[in-house]
Amino acid sequence: MKNYLIILLFVFVIGVPYSAVAGDYDLEVTAMFILKTTTTTGNYPAKYLNTERPEITVMKVEIEPGAETGWHSHPVPLYAYVLEGNLTVEIKGGNTYHFTAGDAIVEVVNIPHNGKNPGTTPVVLIVFYTGEIGTPNTVMTPADYKLEPAKAEGIEDTESLPSISKTDLYE
Repeated sequence: MKNYLIILLFVFVIGVPYSAVAGDYDLEVTAMFILKTTTTTGNYPAKYLNTERPEITVMKVEIEPGAETGWHSHPVPLYAYVLEGNLTVEIKGGNTYHFTAGDAIVEVVNIPHNGKNPGTTPVVLIVFYTGEIGTPNTVMTPADYKLEPAKAEGIEDTESLPSISKTDLYE
């Protein structure tokens, strides 16, 4: 009886954690948590999009060494996995976060940010947008708008327009 209890305890201690992680997978399948969180980068609460027209988009994104994404925001939730490289993300307000290969990212929603590749090799991401039909996944912020659209609206002399810094736009 004592041996039976020891074997049962051993199975419980070893087997329960495995089944909790791997779920119903076969023994040849390994499942490992990469990230489990209730917040986004910057410690903002995670949000789900409430829509009757869901659209999921998966993209492979590559950022060359020294390149930047440009200041932008996402009106929809987005999750990414860093396959290769080192990524630095600056969020409105000045906080900076660093991600490397193997990291999962829960992006901020509707908050301007800029991704940079400070390394010497490309950053490669797999990005999952959980969006809505007809809603863009990414919106560039005014800091990246060119002056040419102003000409289309009747402004010919763009040289006399006031200069606006990124600080002015995000404060």
